[in-house]
Amino acid sequence: MHVVCRPMTLSDLANVVALDHRCFGGLWNEAAYSREVHSPNSDLLVVETPAQGTRQKMIGIGCLWAILDEAHITLLGIEPQYQRLGLGRWLLIHLLRAAGDRGLTHATLEVRQSNQVALALYQSLGFQVAGERRRYYADDENALILWCSHLQDSSFLSELQAQQQQLNQKLQATTAPAASPTTS
Repeated sequence: MHVVCRPMTLSDLANVVALDHRCFGGLWNEAAYSREVHSPNSDLLVVETPAQGTRQKMIGIGCLWAILDEAHITLLGIEPQYQRLGLGRWLLIHLLRAAGDRGLTHATLEVRQSNQVALALYQSLGFQVAGERRRYYADDENALILWCSHLQDSSFLSELQAQQQQLNQKLQATTAPAASPTTS
């Protein structure tokens, strides 16, 4: 499966909002995504794969905010039918490398305490639990605050590059999931 990661543009708004609904249940609306596209402090990335012919299908979205020397990762989502293929890790690596390219030294994010799959992904890339936000989510679930402090370390950057190359090879050998009638 061929995938591309690129910055989001305003022409992507409708597709991104629809993807947001499928991944997050409507976390951000069109105005919020438009603000992020225009913000010099945001890196908003989309993941696409060829659908039919040359038409691209948007299957992932990730965002970080650059705040002083910190990358605050605000979104990381992959189309449900494309999950468990390594695309979340692939997109997270792109976000961390974008943060490093900005000269940021730390990354942070919040994750549901119950989301063990996401927690394992983040920890495998060097994030550690730094704290907890009580009743952070609308359903009163706690969030764990994760922190990664080595975005400028050469060994960390080399490891990210190696993992990205391995994932590129794995994704090239992977067949795209069958189309779902509810996705566009």
